[in-house]
Amino acid sequence: MATRPVETGPAGIQAARNIEHLRLARAHSQQQLAERCTALGRPLTNTAVSRTERARRRCDVDDLVVIATALRVAPASLLPVSLAAPRG
Repeated sequence: MATRPVETGPAGIQAARNIEHLRLARAHSQQQLAERCTALGRPLTNTAVSRTERARRRCDVDDLVVIATALRVAPASLLPVSLAAPRG
């Protein structure tokens, strides 16, 4: 029996947009971001970065952390504001 891929939800779509926005703001190509992630110990291809930015590939927590590190931001800054805000 074939399984359906898990769809990316609203938080994942916003994270994907945030990754692309920050990558472009830092003038990095997808290839450069992939190379930075690989150098940090999480091998990613430019295709994986492209698919992540288009929300065609789920971004797991390890990917999120290394992408944030490569972009020199906190991982929470890649999440939607409503999810990243501290609870009080």
